[in-house]
Amino acid sequence: MAIGLKNTPTLSDLDQRNREIFRQVVESFLETGTPVGSRTLSRRLDRSLSPASVRNIMADLEEA
Repeated sequence: MAIGLKNTPTLSDLDQRNREIFRQVVESFLETGTPVGSRTLSRRLDRSLSPASVRNIMADLEEA
């Protein structure tokens, strides 16, 4: 019996802000090989987001 993944969100389902944060998480992890913090991400982003906002988005991405 095959398990369907039809309800699994894809990267294209994310809005631009969430995609940017996801991309930064991946790039930062690949560069350093260490966990990525929300403060580090908030400094790397082109847009001005607080670390708390970044944490909330990261939590949403984790649940997706």
